[in-house]
Amino acid sequence: MQYKDYYEILGVDKSADSKTIKKAYRKLAKKYHPDLNKGSEEAAEKLKEVNEAYEVLSDEDKRKKYDQFGSAYQDGMNFDPSNYGYTYTSSGGSGFSDFFETIFGRSGGGFSRDSFFGGFGEKFSNARPKTRPRYNLEQNLTIAEAYHGGQRQIPVSLGGQNTTIKLKWPAGITDGKSIKIKGDKFDIHGDIYVKIKISDKDKLEGLNITKDLVVSPWEAYFGTKKTIDTFDGKIKVSIPERIQTDKKIRLRNKGFKDMKGKLGDLYLKIKIKNPELTKDQEEIYKQMMEE
Repeated sequence: MQYKDYYEILGVDKSADSKTIKKAYRKLAKKYHPDLNKGSEEAAEKLKEVNEAYEVLSDEDKRKKYDQFGSAYQDGMNFDPSNYGYTYTSSGGSGFSDFFETIFGRSGGGFSRDSFFGGFGEKFSNARPKTRPRYNLEQNLTIAEAYHGGQRQIPVSLGGQNTTIKLKWPAGITDGKSIKIKGDKFDIHGDIYVKIKISDKDKLEGLNITKDLVVSPWEAYFGTKKTIDTFDGKIKVSIPERIQTDKKIRLRNKGFKDMKGKLGDLYLKIKIKNPELTKDQEEIYKQMMEE
């Protein structure tokens, strides 16, 4: 069995205080985090070792027991508990190494006598790595879906298995927000983070929405009234005469509403579109062009 030098794994001195140990752990946990090392088995194994080392050295009792024999070994050396006249049986599934279970035991495992170095045979149950795997997904919503809230089923492949998760989002969720889903609900160890991306033919900037409004040349010239769909229902909007393409009409508090109830504005961007003309209408256009 390979000896684990937890101090060397965290890169701290054996006299390091709890503050130094925590600082070293956070630095390494960030370095080997799955988000920064996607698909790296080496980084995943390093993170597992770092978690295990911190599990021991951050706990006063575990650290004391570990230190009672640790000075005689170096990282990677063979550690054989039978040299001390004891036997070890692993129950497996703790998420930690055999070396860890040798020292601290587990329900159904550990040394057969608990007098070894003051009680190494104590039962250490529910041991598992502190860091859960994180699965990052992205989901597109329209502006209307984000405004009203809703849910949908998403087929995904996580942890090497295909499944379907239910994504629920609150009304007023904004672009770039993430929704955390517990993987336990879908028999997946780890947490699922779904980043929301709002995409639509209309443009969302903050809480303001810009949408194109198509008008004919004569409507743009003489002015008119148009019926517009908003989140509060249909409203009539007056288009001023002689308005030009790309000019905007602002409708206050008719834009997007976030989860705190804050409202944006709706901007109607004018687009002048030439319609299909009859022969008589074409003649009128020709006369205007000649003049």
